[in-house]
Amino acid sequence: MHVFSLEKEQEWNPKLHVEKILGKESGGDFTVACWEPGQISPHHCHPFATEIYFCYSGGGTMHTPKETVPVTPGSFVVHPPGEVHEYVNGPGRTLLFRVRYGDDMATRALAWRGNPDWTQSPECAEYFRQHPPV
Repeated sequence: MHVFSLEKEQEWNPKLHVEKILGKESGGDFTVACWEPGQISPHHCHPFATEIYFCYSGGGTMHTPKETVPVTPGSFVVHPPGEVHEYVNGPGRTLLFRVRYGDDMATRALAWRGNPDWTQSPECAEYFRQHPPV
């Protein structure tokens, strides 16, 4: 059994959202993700893992190539393997609980709005050449 307090585990950084892995179990991990107002995740996917976000407090918007949905306290979003997504935080602090599980937790990043210093790796560029977002 793993027991955590999301409120005690939260960590904040005004420059970059914080993803703190709390533990790993059976081909997956569970994380607390802390977002300051306006922070944006990389536009990314996990080719071989499912990713689930549960909004504990705050909120924002989750984008995929096909839809945009609000993320509010109590809601959760499930991304199947390979689904490209981006989270944009709202005007307040947000605390998300995230679970990933699958054969490989690798991330492939397509772009990162709001981060002018980011550059795509050759490995990610090749992945998206072979698997264009739909």
